[in-house]
Amino acid sequence: MVSLSWLENLSSSVLSHVNIVALTVIVYYLFIFYQRRWDHANIPPGPKPWPVVGNFGGFLIPSFIHRRFGQQSDGTYRNAVVVLTEQANVYGNVYSLFVGTQLVVVLNGYEVVKDALSNHPDVFSDRPAIPAVTIMTKRKGIVFAAYGPVWRKQRRFCHTTLRNFGLGKLSLEPCILQGLADIKTELLRLNEESGGAGVDLAPLISNAVSNVICSLILGQRFHREDREFRTMLGLMVRGLEICVNSPAILINIFPLLYYLPFGVFKELRQVERDITVFLKKIIAKHRETLDPESPRDLADMYLLEMLSQQAAGEEDSSFTEDYLFYIIGDLFIAGTDTTSNSVLWILLYMVLHPDIQDKVQAEIDEVVGRHRVPSLTDKGSLPFTEATIMEVQRLTVVVPLGIPHMASETTEFRGYTIPKGTVILPNLWSVHRDPTVWDNPDSFNPARFLDDEGRLLRKECFIPFGIGRRVCMGEQLAKMELFLTVTILLQAFKFRLPEGEPPPPLHGRFGLTLAPCPFTVCVSLRK
Repeated sequence: MVSLSWLENLSSSVLSHVNIVALTVIVYYLFIFYQRRWDHANIPPGPKPWPVVGNFGGFLIPSFIHRRFGQQSDGTYRNAVVVLTEQANVYGNVYSLFVGTQLVVVLNGYEVVKDALSNHPDVFSDRPAIPAVTIMTKRKGIVFAAYGPVWRKQRRFCHTTLRNFGLGKLSLEPCILQGLADIKTELLRLNEESGGAGVDLAPLISNAVSNVICSLILGQRFHREDREFRTMLGLMVRGLEICVNSPAILINIFPLLYYLPFGVFKELRQVERDITVFLKKIIAKHRETLDPESPRDLADMYLLEMLSQQAAGEEDSSFTEDYLFYIIGDLFIAGTDTTSNSVLWILLYMVLHPDIQDKVQAEIDEVVGRHRVPSLTDKGSLPFTEATIMEVQRLTVVVPLGIPHMASETTEFRGYTIPKGTVILPNLWSVHRDPTVWDNPDSFNPARFLDDEGRLLRKECFIPFGIGRRVCMGEQLAKMELFLTVTILLQAFKFRLPEGEPPPPLHGRFGLTLAPCPFTVCVSLRK
């Protein structure tokens, strides 16, 4: 027994030493991998990566950045995109990072971003297979799908169909106005109930905005008290937050972490399951009630196209219920989160700059008056209001790093070699803070979008919806919603911070989108 125990201890000791040696060899070769790629590939410069994790911990985990790099002497924080933008001052407007062994190239400034996405669209229009995103989207849909014939066909069909149902047209205005009428009624009730403590605008805005895209793709609106729908909106926000701003971001280095049975990894899988159940139930209901003679929405049109291609014997058609599921998910998220956050940012800036709020309201009073609701036909007559909306969009950029792109082939760009498969991050935040194209870029100044005669100025370096072939498909819808929401709410109400309440910080909460930090407002009817 003693001899056997000694032998077991010896074996355990040998195995332990073998593991240490193996780990050392792996780390050494990873170090050599980085060093050779770094020194000889002519890739853009950047901070030296560590083995295994690359630059991941130091630059791409927003929570880590907030704790380690972001805190200022006054206790405030710089968000992740500010830190990434500052690196351009060290390494130039085209620089590299490594996420694990994945090369990431960050593009900064208007000229560089435009050059890549507009002048080299065939190279830089693909989407990367980022593990956390791929697991959730399977690289299908409209937003996260790989670039190619299938994506072009699906996007063309969706864009044409949505336009037929009113996307970007005046015919959609009543749908938007219906949601805003509900907001006005609910705001007054909640403000009275709060007793001056303030109202959280986020749930009201999110519900109204989401119902517009729901009416287009699902043919129905959801009441603000609909528990399942409110849960769905909450899951959507939480899912994005987990993917980008929690330890679950490590899935992008170690994909198997997704299957861990605890913590945010378990929560992420549950979020995915709950969203899947909600959307697939809606698709099933559409299938059961489909009337070929009277399609109600995008889902109906898609199912009809799917049946048409099946009848024509197209066995390899990409039009499937599975693909429809990912399209609906993409449009639902993209059509809710970005626009909702833009509206919240605008209202927050109005609270923090009451003089600008007064000027916007004075313009609305002069052009529209108090006895009718603002319309999209008033848009050209409200230049200062439009300029204010644009200035807040410039400063906040709700999708500050865009949606990641990928190089579909090895190419030379700005004197550097960009290998095939490189992730490309177009830093739209840096575009909107670029001092070479904007005077005093960090200051809030709506007048920068007006000429000397007070007419609206269109600037090509203003690209909150992206640029190139992957530009946001819902840009026109978002502009309609922003204009109507801002003008209608500011025509009716005065917004201010609750008495004695400090203003919320402006660094925002960085997920896939940049949301304002939670805040409440007091609302009063304008006399």
